[in-house]
Amino acid sequence: MLPYSETPVQLIQSDFLAKARIKLLVKREDLNHAFVGGNKWWKLKYNLEEARRAGCQMLLTFGGAYSNHIYATAAAARACGFESIGIIRGEERLPLNSTLAFATGQGMQLHYVSREAYREKAEPEFIKDLKKKFGDFYLIPEGGTNAWAIKGCAEWAQQLQEIEFDYLCLPVGTGGTIAGLVSGLDGRNVTGFASLKNADFLSDEVRSLVLDYTGKEFQNWRIETHYHFGGYAKSNKELLDFIQSFEQENGIALDQVYTGKMMFGILDSVRQNKFERETTILALHTGGLQGRYHG
Repeated sequence: MLPYSETPVQLIQSDFLAKARIKLLVKREDLNHAFVGGNKWWKLKYNLEEARRAGCQMLLTFGGAYSNHIYATAAAARACGFESIGIIRGEERLPLNSTLAFATGQGMQLHYVSREAYREKAEPEFIKDLKKKFGDFYLIPEGGTNAWAIKGCAEWAQQLQEIEFDYLCLPVGTGGTIAGLVSGLDGRNVTGFASLKNADFLSDEVRSLVLDYTGKEFQNWRIETHYHFGGYAKSNKELLDFIQSFEQENGIALDQVYTGKMMFGILDSVRQNKFERETTILALHTGGLQGRYHG
């Protein structure tokens, strides 16, 4: 339903990496679609197909004020002929930031709920109230993580297997992308870099998602939780300076919520000898550039 542009793999040229005998590749999945980019394309692919199959005319989803998922879902809904509603955590603030302004420009209706109420977003009574208010809709969870998203990311993993690498690295938010990739890969090592603070719970969440989808448990993956820089959407001068210098040296823009933290974590892990010498790391650029330097 959504067009997909083939994306390149870029080699990072670095004396530091050469000395460490590490080859670092970046899969530029940020280039796969103008507005529904990165991992969002894969997470939404089968959700959009299922919404169409179910005969739904409206998509409803959840997110914060700078949510990549809200941005991508709004664009995907318009491109595929759906109406859309975004349930936004917190109070409305005018003028709208660039993310929410884009979403409304794509036709998404925004509905704000308190942070307290937002915590109930997965509860049946909360969903029931939303259906009373908005009528019938196809629900996509916060971050897009559900079985259909995992199916899409498992399919993405099949595409990635054509690339020669030893370690796959990616940012982790809700855990759906890494769960799908672990489910679809052939056993190569996967390292996720959590963008959340106090994210130890994520390993159990991902393990459960993988088990539900495949009926199996895998031991070839882990989530690194030490590069959150204060928590989700938090950053500091060290991270922002790193993002700026990385872009100047390599021509690759990163964001401070996901990909910047991942790349910082990869290079710091190389310094700490967490990756074996003579190995190739494939880092996934999962998009999210619309949220640069906000939040």
